[in-house]
Amino acid sequence: MEFQLLGPVEARDGARHIALSGSKVHTVLAVLLLARGRVVSDDRLSELLWGWDPPATRNAQIYTYISRLRKLLGPGVDLVRRQPGYQLVADGAHVDVVEFERLQRVGRRALEERRFGEAAETLRRALDLWQGPALANVTPYLAEAELPQLEEVRMSALEHRIEADLALGRHGLLISELTGLVAEFPVRERLRAQLMTALYRCARQAEALHAYHEGREVLAEELGVDPGPDLTATYQAVLSGELGTLPQPQPAPMSLPDRPVPAEPVVMMPPPLADFSGREREFDELCGRLTPVPAHRRSAFRPRRLLITGMPGVGKTALAVQVAHAMAAEFPDGLLYARLCDDDGVAADCAEVLITLLRALGDTAEDMLTPYGEPARMDDLVRRYRTRTAGRKLLILFDDAANELQLDPLLPATADAAVLVTSRSRLSAVPGSWTVALDPMETGESLALLATIAGGARIAAEPQAAHAVVEACGRLPLALRAAAARLATRPHWPMSRVARRLADPASRVEELRAGTLDVRRTLSAALRQRPAQDRELIHRIAVRAGREFTAAGAALLLRVPEDTAEEFLERLVEVSLLEARGIDATGALCYRFHPLLRLTATSLEEFPAEGELLRAG
Repeated sequence: MEFQLLGPVEARDGARHIALSGSKVHTVLAVLLLARGRVVSDDRLSELLWGWDPPATRNAQIYTYISRLRKLLGPGVDLVRRQPGYQLVADGAHVDVVEFERLQRVGRRALEERRFGEAAETLRRALDLWQGPALANVTPYLAEAELPQLEEVRMSALEHRIEADLALGRHGLLISELTGLVAEFPVRERLRAQLMTALYRCARQAEALHAYHEGREVLAEELGVDPGPDLTATYQAVLSGELGTLPQPQPAPMSLPDRPVPAEPVVMMPPPLADFSGREREFDELCGRLTPVPAHRRSAFRPRRLLITGMPGVGKTALAVQVAHAMAAEFPDGLLYARLCDDDGVAADCAEVLITLLRALGDTAEDMLTPYGEPARMDDLVRRYRTRTAGRKLLILFDDAANELQLDPLLPATADAAVLVTSRSRLSAVPGSWTVALDPMETGESLALLATIAGGARIAAEPQAAHAVVEACGRLPLALRAAAARLATRPHWPMSRVARRLADPASRVEELRAGTLDVRRTLSAALRQRPAQDRELIHRIAVRAGREFTAAGAALLLRVPEDTAEEFLERLVEVSLLEARGIDATGALCYRFHPLLRLTATSLEEFPAEGELLRAG
């Protein structure tokens, strides 16, 4: 069985053309094929068939279209009813979209490895699969949702094929094609740069410069922007005479065998917590932000860079991992994971992170070497990483990011890959991001987490003691897990015993430790990442200030001007070591430490002498 989507939607069984009638039947078949074996819900089918105004009999009509397809396609294709929708299973069927994507990935890999002849031939075969505009006979709702992405992938394959042809010295044959393409797509800077290259290599330097100036005017008039770095670099290369040299192909002895594109998704993500509990609102919001939205329903930009911030131990990573696994079906190319800081707060080396991710995406050690056998430079790794992630539906979790500068080279360049980031810092400068700020859990969520780990019967037997444990833990998930883990491993302990052991503030933080769950170690590590003078100021406020305090009160304790104290407190808020708690009766902003963070700060040692601190301030 063969299916065509890159042109009019068609189906063939061997030499027999299967007659499909009506745009609705073509649409249902196309949607199920594009789902690649996943279940498509009735609601999704309805949206792509009728948009915002479905008929009252929509479910019956969908059933009719499915029944008609079953009869037309025959026993070689299974159209299965699986809640909440339908699934198409056609083992061994040839789908032109799937074959196109496979060929363009193989061709792009050959191009990166400088196997230019193979790249040009493979990409030409991929483009030959297009039989006109894709999805030509479906409803406008499906075309609007899917066609832009398909066209962008086609244009990317075309640009890569032209790049391979240029590398093979075919510039004379490309000028006519490129001239037409630039006229059709005047703001695609890569095509214009390729036209300039072809013209220059044909000794038509003046025309190459004219193409650049024409492009600059078009970009300014239509988009209000200047030429980007690639087009500008090509212009400079024309002026300096650097475009005449063809790139060298990979030497035969060092050429790498063509590796098949892995069919299985890449999964680096840590396993989800079996006892995860709570955070329903944040979980639903994050999953909603990661769910693809049909193009005809997009009224505004929905970011695919999601940040989860909060104090140490608040459960940022646990929530992110849970969301990633829940949304795995939306990211068939894989779930990637990288930790960006170690336990002591030392930021990971971005080059090492990129190499790890590239290896997971199929690169070998040789791929990350220059032609001279030296380690690739940082900008080469970034370019290779962004090429590898382009067009792939990946979900990438960057855990415990230190700052925006660390994160910037790790962000994919296209919207196909979504990014989850956890950080104690707010990272407000990350473009296109949307933030979830986690607070300690509500009392009900805290009790539910205790019950999940320690057993609901123990909570029900001693509800007052359970509430006391929750409050002693400050409703911090890490502390709750540590307390619950101690109970789970000591079934002979009553809840009241743990409540009594946690009642003394002097020993409370030490009690909240079970295996790798260690509240003191986690909070101390976060505090020790601050400069020495900051640690002393935190210690002084934690020891002397009340439960809540203002910048004016902190200024008196620290013996600094109020503006200086407020700036210091706001820096702590930015890195989730301090909470802003609203306005007091005088209109001043109030702050407070989380109770466990305050207890940890009061016990920290190894501070500079006060004289040294005052000199540093």
